[in-house]
Amino acid sequence: MKILAGCDLSYRTSGPATLILNVQPARQARQAILRETLTISPEDTRRETWEDPVTGNRYLRLHVAGGVTLRLVHEAEVELTPGDADPTTIRDVPVSELPPEVLPHLWPSRYCESDRLERLARREFCDAPNGHARVTAICNWVNDRIAYVSGASQPTTTATETLLSGAGVCRDFAHLSIALCRALGIPARFVSAHAPGLVPPDFHAVFEAWLGDRWWLFDATRQAPLDALVRIGQGRDAAEAAFAELHGPIVPEAMQVHAQVVEGPDPATAPRTTAAIAA
Repeated sequence: MKILAGCDLSYRTSGPATLILNVQPARQARQAILRETLTISPEDTRRETWEDPVTGNRYLRLHVAGGVTLRLVHEAEVELTPGDADPTTIRDVPVSELPPEVLPHLWPSRYCESDRLERLARREFCDAPNGHARVTAICNWVNDRIAYVSGASQPTTTATETLLSGAGVCRDFAHLSIALCRALGIPARFVSAHAPGLVPPDFHAVFEAWLGDRWWLFDATRQAPLDALVRIGQGRDAAEAAFAELHGPIVPEAMQVHAQVVEGPDPATAPRTTAAIAA
């Protein structure tokens, strides 16, 4: 499957400022970047790039003068070769057997206070089947109890606050699902992504859970097909995978995001896969 995805972002500065962006598709084994363009204006904007060797996250730091409008236009064609499997064959891994590198994704984090949700998680999911089915049960539970309402949360909203309010957006669905997974001893991490078929088009937030010997994708909002997601950033929560981080007198002016399938089934008409989708 080939996806054409990108964004058009603009910001206004009233003084010297720095902008750190994570909007380019991550370099991963199952998603190949076939071509990519990045245009920044003013053209003389000082820039730096680097890549996280573990996650594949790609970062861009821009140093912007005061009194200018910064515009960034990015587009990439990405080929996806997602691995899939029968969900019934994917099992939990005891904490004693988890690889050391995934252990940080068991710990409470800024937006995912799993230590506060352990009693709830064990009460609600103690009878759920082991493995992929248990994480799916968490997604179903979150989807049933949290209303998707644009503007219902703030950038500082946490998983427990989402649970109390009963409403949120995709990042809140992901944070609550991650917190519940961790409360049950299942490592989970936040993923920002391009999502073909998302209405309205925007950056999307989903999550991955470590089951068996790898990460598996989940989306508690049920708004996008997992096998067409283009991963951008990964981290313990949104604090580590934000698409933009602003420092100094700089404010957003406009944002457009697009993602469409250019080769493969149309997400709007193709049936959603029932297979588990691997990272």
